[in-house]
Amino acid sequence: MKILLVDDEKSIRITLGDALEEAGHEVLRAGTSAQAMGLVEAESLDCLITDLRLPDGDGLEILNAARRKSAGLIALVITGHGSVDSAVKAMQAGAFDYLQKPFLDDEVLVRLDRCLELRRLRTENEKLKAELGERGGFEDLVGSAPAMQAVYRLIERVADSEATVLVTGASGTGKELVARALHTRSRRRAAPFVALGCAAVPENLLEDELFGHVKGAFTGANHDRKGLFEEARGGSLFLDDIDDLKPELQGKLLRVLQERQIRRVGADKPTEVDVRVVAATKTDLAALAKAGRFREDLYYRLNVVAVALPALAERAADIPALVGHFIRRHGGGREYHIVPETMKMLAAAAWPGNVRELENAVCRAVALTPEGGELKPEDLLRPGAVGGDRPPAVGAQELPTPSSQPSTGPAPVGPIAEAVAAAEREAIRRALAATGDSRTEAAKLLDISRKTLWEKMTKLGMNAEE
Repeated sequence: MKILLVDDEKSIRITLGDALEEAGHEVLRAGTSAQAMGLVEAESLDCLITDLRLPDGDGLEILNAARRKSAGLIALVITGHGSVDSAVKAMQAGAFDYLQKPFLDDEVLVRLDRCLELRRLRTENEKLKAELGERGGFEDLVGSAPAMQAVYRLIERVADSEATVLVTGASGTGKELVARALHTRSRRRAAPFVALGCAAVPENLLEDELFGHVKGAFTGANHDRKGLFEEARGGSLFLDDIDDLKPELQGKLLRVLQERQIRRVGADKPTEVDVRVVAATKTDLAALAKAGRFREDLYYRLNVVAVALPALAERAADIPALVGHFIRRHGGGREYHIVPETMKMLAAAAWPGNVRELENAVCRAVALTPEGGELKPEDLLRPGAVGGDRPPAVGAQELPTPSSQPSTGPAPVGPIAEAVAAAEREAIRRALAATGDSRTEAAKLLDISRKTLWEKMTKLGMNAEE
């Protein structure tokens, strides 16, 4: 950092200047106002440290000139004639801090570090305001509805703390985006962010996924394996669908949160972990705890700070901003148009899948529309989607039809259980075909968890067919 040090006392210019240089800064020195003004005009400065009273002028004049040239300048004012009036004038002129002589050089260095941190916070705040003004959003969260503004403010307040956060909201509202925003704005941002959907991993594998194992712990454990708690060391671990966690694992997770230690499967000794946990639930965890289906002590451990995400229906005014955001995300830089009438239809539609469903709709419409074309209502919405009826899951049109032959009469009547099983089998087959046999994507398309998909396929004998 390039610093201009202005003081009529030669001893201060020497000793404080040397201390600043030892701290790694480039220091320019001036003993008069005229010398200082010349350096202000000639140099690109990051910081000004100036005496208020100089033989040929006023330190505030130097400060004003320096700030006119560089709005981001850090200014620290020192004087041997301290008074409330001079302190107020210095702060009003843009000084970050104020010191009275005599002072220790180390004190100046400490104050300077505080000024740097304050400037960083101001810069981030201005960036945040610009983001909110440009697209009505925060990190990857988009929308300026009052409910979302409350979410942004809460993220800002708790991001840099170590408090465990519980994010609540229906499926598709953006719970993982909140967790990522908390991580990105925390002091842990340089360490890993690791996410796990508790419902996506079979129960018998979840403990190994979280805590890892040691060699020989079970058949096939040929080497030590880190779990996600160790992979996220120093960072954040996001546990989605925490309400699906089984009682035994609830107890083990509680011990981790209390003791900051995990025990790998088959290990004799615990391992220290430094991880911030952010959990998410789509159900009322307090009600589950009250009903005895979730450990009450774990609920209180997780619910230190609660962030509640609104459903898309509660912030329909954000839909235009979300649509524009998704067009930019999935359009690959290409231009697309959407007429006001279509946007009104989108805002009036029911979106039970929330923001995720809206994104899928826009992604599909963009894929079906030539560059420069207009996104049509029929590519975004299904019949009956407007006026409160639930729109069918986006992407269903892309599924191959079970038969190209027209129906020739009523279907034969049989046991309802067989009919349900046949319908589920066909829906799963179509979803797998549409997603290239990806069970994760097929589960999303069917609006069920991956675990539920796996269980249904097992029940229907579809896993055996593979």
